[in-house]
Amino acid sequence: MIKYGFQTYTWQMSYEKYADKIGHILDITKQSGLQAIEPDTSMLKGYFDSAESFKKLLAEKGVELASLCVVCDWLHDGETSEEKQFADKAINFVKSFPNPMLMLCQMPQSDRSNLAERQKNALKCINTIAKRAADVGIKSVFHPNSPPGSIFRVFDDYKLMLDGFDQCLGYAPDSGHIINGGMNVYDIFRDYMSVIKHVHFKDVGTDGVWRIMGEGITDFVKIVEMLHRGGFNGYIVVEDESPEAEDDPDAVSIKNGEYILNKLLSIPSHALKNG
Repeated sequence: MIKYGFQTYTWQMSYEKYADKIGHILDITKQSGLQAIEPDTSMLKGYFDSAESFKKLLAEKGVELASLCVVCDWLHDGETSEEKQFADKAINFVKSFPNPMLMLCQMPQSDRSNLAERQKNALKCINTIAKRAADVGIKSVFHPNSPPGSIFRVFDDYKLMLDGFDQCLGYAPDSGHIINGGMNVYDIFRDYMSVIKHVHFKDVGTDGVWRIMGEGITDFVKIVEMLHRGGFNGYIVVEDESPEAEDDPDAVSIKNGEYILNKLLSIPSHALKNG
């Protein structure tokens, strides 16, 4: 069964206002009709030091943990001591939850210089983390992005990246980043369905500017139908980065929740009927 949730980056864009309001974000998630949250570690604040406290908060709010987002540089031939300590803290946090998952995301740099070396180093680091997590029963996925300094940004990067994943590492496609990387989003979902373990949705316009779901060029119904037919059984997490979301993440998230409830939750029977 596909479940839907929100990524806290939608609120993180207004960090000063929402840095200590994870409880409020959970309330908006519940109000929107969605089931889960994917927090970035920076949005957990003190809860990152106490998985049990966060589990209690989630239970009180009636929201699930979809995954924990871990963002690092991973520029070197192996993790730095600080990166390893951080990843291990995230692993210890996540293993306390049902169906634990780490979502690994590399911080984009300013450009794509020394690309081959940086790609090799990043893959070595994320594969190492995924293996360490798998040893304690945690699934890991990698989420590429599309700013100009991203090292996994265009089709050739994606092929190298996905060919370089170890078996314990899955793929977390982001619809918006795929489109802004110049690729056909439906082809990517179709061709790599077997390794997709987690999904991010964001909409985008023809101008490359992020949009609220349903206001850009992405056919989310088509993607969800593809996921159902491909046997995907996981979380779709909305990470709205539109200008409207930066101004009012609560209102935009509720609007995105309405879009999902009205357009996407009815898809299973439709997809099976026409499969």
